[in-house]
Order: sequence, then C-alpha cells, then structure tokens
Amino acid sequence: MSLFAMGFLLVVLQPSTGQFPRACANTPSLLRKECCPRWDGDGSPCGELSRRGSCQNILLSQAPLGPQFPFSGVDDREDWPSVFYNRTCKCEGNFMGFSCGECKFGFSGRNCTERRLRTRRNIFQLTTSEKDKFLAYLNLAKNTPSQDYVIATGTYAQMNNGSNPMFRNINVYDLFVWMHYYASRDTLLGGSSVWRDIDFAHEAPGFLPWHRVFLLMWEREIQKITGDENFTIPYWDWRDAEDCVVCTDEYMGGRHPTNPNLLSPASFFFSWQVICTRSEEYNSQQALCNATSEGPILRNPGNNDKSRTPRLPSSAEVEFCLSLTQYESGSMDKMANYSFRNTLEGFADPRTAISNISQSGLHNALHIYMNGSMSQVQGSANDPIFVLHHAFVDSIFERWLRRHRPMLEVYPAANAPIGHNRENYMVPFIPLYRNGEFFKPSRELGYDYEYLQEPALDSFQEFLTPYLEQARQIWGWLVGAAVIGGIVTAVLTGLILACWKKRRGTASEIQPLLTESEDYNNMCYQSNF
Repeated sequence: MSLFAMGFLLVVLQPSTGQFPRACANTPSLLRKECCPRWDGDGSPCGELSRRGSCQNILLSQAPLGPQFPFSGVDDREDWPSVFYNRTCKCEGNFMGFSCGECKFGFSGRNCTERRLRTRRNIFQLTTSEKDKFLAYLNLAKNTPSQDYVIATGTYAQMNNGSNPMFRNINVYDLFVWMHYYASRDTLLGGSSVWRDIDFAHEAPGFLPWHRVFLLMWEREIQKITGDENFTIPYWDWRDAEDCVVCTDEYMGGRHPTNPNLLSPASFFFSWQVICTRSEEYNSQQALCNATSEGPILRNPGNNDKSRTPRLPSSAEVEFCLSLTQYESGSMDKMANYSFRNTLEGFADPRTAISNISQSGLHNALHIYMNGSMSQVQGSANDPIFVLHHAFVDSIFERWLRRHRPMLEVYPAANAPIGHNRENYMVPFIPLYRNGEFFKPSRELGYDYEYLQEPALDSFQEFLTPYLEQARQIWGWLVGAAVIGGIVTAVLTGLILACWKKRRGTASEIQPLLTESEDYNNMCYQSNF
C-alpha cells in the first residue's frame, strides 16, 4: 500500500477522542462557535443524511455549583465547551464522535449495533509477546501525530475571541498528557495572579468518571492507530507490593545505574521527553502549555517523603474503602469525610475515611511513591505507569459499583465543585460527555477486568439488577401495602365466611325441591357468594 493511501486511511479511520477537533480549529468555526464536522461516510455535517446525528445547540446544566471557585467568566473551561463552541454534533442511537462517525463504547459494526466486551488484564498475566506488543504500542503512540486533533496554545482571549486561532499539532500519546494537564491546570487571572483551587478532573465527584472516560478514549486511540481492535489497557495490581515491581527494563523501565532519578538506558522509555510539567512557568507567563519537550521522564520510586506516604497501599485499605456506602459527602471536595471517592482518591485516611490532606493514601499514594514525573498532578500522565495505575483504580471503582449498585441519583446533581455536577460536560473532551454518563458498570461501556469476571453469576445478577433496584426504591411502600392488604383480606374473609354459614343454614329451610331438568341444570351455576 502506498504512503499516500496509508495516510488517507489514517485520516478517515481515526477515532473521535480528545480536545479540539482539527476540523473545528479555525477562524470560521470559532467565530460561528460551531463544531459540526462532516462525516466522511456521506459528506453531511454530523452524518445527518445517514441519520447518525445533527448539529444542535449545546444544553448546559443550570445546577448550582459549590463555593470553591468564586469567579465567573474568567476561565475558558467554565460551562465547557461554550466559550469555544455552543453548537456541536448530537449523535443518535449508538453513534458517537465529534462527527458521529464512531460507535459508542461497547458497540461496533457498520451501524454500531453489535455489542462488544473486551477484558483488561493484569500486566503480569500477559505473555512475553503480549507485553512487548503493549510496550511497542506505547512507543508508536509517542511517535504518531494525531490526525484528528490539535491542542490550544492560547486562551480564547489570547486568540482574540477566535479571530486568531492558536493551535498546534501533537502526537497521540502527548495529546492525552496535554488533556490531563488542561483539565487540572490553574486559572489564569491576569498579571501574575492565578487561582489554584480548581480542577476539573480531581478532588471532587468527577474524579472517577473523568479518568474512566480518559482511559476509554486512550484505549480506543491505540486500537485505531495499531489496527488492533482487541487491545485493552493492562493494569498493575499494586496492593501489598513491597516496591515498584513494574519498574524494570522488562516492563516500564528500571533505574538508571548512575542517576537514580532517571530511567535505565535499556528501557523502552529512556528517550521519552515530557511535556506540561512547568506549571509555575506557565502561570508567571499567563500562558498554556504548548507541548514543548521539557526533558526526560523522572522517577525514583520509594525515595519519597515517608512521613506523607510510608508505603504502597494494602489490600485491607482497599477493602475498607470498598465498604464505604456513600459515593460522595459533605463539601464534595478533598475535605469530604466518609466519601468513597475521596478515600479512593487518597485525601481521606484509608483506615478511617476521615479527610487528612497531610497524608496521601490509595490513588495518591502511588503517585507520591513514584517520586518524579508521576508526582506532579498536571504532568503525571507523562509516565506510562500512569495508565497501568489508573486502570487498577478504575477496577476498584468498578468493584464499588457492583457491590453497592447505586442509582444514578447517587452522583451529585448540584453544589459540587465547578465542572463536577452530574450534568456538567467533562473538560476538555470533544465529543461531549457528562459526568453522570460514566457512573455505571463497565460492562455497559464494553469492558471488564479479568480478576472481576464471574460470568454465570454476574449475568444472572445483571438480569435481576434493574428489578431489584426498583424494588429497593419502593420497599417501604411494598411493606405498607402488604400490611394493609393483609388486614383487608382478613376482614373480607371473615365477612364472607360469616355470610356463607348464615346462607347455608337457611337454604335448606326455604329452598324448594327442584325436580324439573331445566331447574336442575340452572342450579349448577348458582353461587352463595
């Protein structure tokens, strides 16, 4: 196949994931505030001619926000994505994507009608060839330019409200690093002022759904650029680990022989360059990360501040976290007590569920333990261990969902920190996803975890779940109705028996003797009741 043909296929077949669609990163689209690209399948915006979707106004949530962000109209991410676009493709049925050219997670086929379930596996359960293929895929993503997406290198105001677009190309892996940075960066207030208490992907209810979408999109991008539709992200089960067992040259990179902060020269990732790690520099310049290379991956596992994170998380801590019944509580931020989300994220003690921001537990503990690029929030996705770690965190989220089977209403609809209410769109994803759409079991999104699979039992439970949930919601009414029904039944039964006995006693005295055949036949249909 010619290079031209390969390039053409890459353009056509790229997935709908990420930040700014290339087709919308131009002056006309920004001035119209419209991102409704044509679907290549029929040439119409959003595939409207094929009934895949249509270009529609974005409906933003009007639910009140928490008090953590006391500003309005100063950050491009507020009411995402309305600063840039107020019309996007609304896809129908199982179609998805910025042009409705893809299938929703968990579906495949020409018309997106075929269910698909893929399984994420423990990285140590992969064969040598499977593991090497995973590492090769990572390298391919680091060296393949994204065909569909670009990143913003300036704010909307710096773009002169759209008349001066500021975007640049980026490789597939770094696209996701940049998205993680963009969602968690500080708000630029002008001059040298910034607001740090803001994060659209952490420290609030959306932490788990946001990273769930992030991994699904990352997984799909790898499937597309490799042509391997069966690819899934492996996970690292770090419970009770004595040290970083994936930190070897065979897996995610060993320690440099002379500089403990660097990776081994024999590692796949020794030559990787990081981006978006200099937040203070960006803040002082009132600028966004422009994806310029900023040096090698840093990692020195275990040589972290032991007073903050003495060790990697234990199985007992995970089990305690799973026992918590409340998904969210109180202020719904890093100060929340008895919150499953806050405890799993690591701002609450994994033995008491009481907020303690001086310590780092569970999810946060792993980041701090790595003592390098992983330990700084905005640039943490530079280290490829990030995806292994978050896949396992997502599996814990999945265990909680299966154990407690919460209704969608459990996810907060209002008063969460900015960007984290149930109906808020997640920053910075286009196509648009709401937080609440991913507060559901992973099988509904097309994937499972190898260590959680119990096919026969789970399928039966899945069948019963909606009925059990409905029964649970109306249990009080059912009990009350049963009690009242029992009383009414007892009363009626007593009255009926009394009437029947009375009727039987008088019938023989007043009933005439029936001798004619017609009367005898009619008697068969009589009833004393």
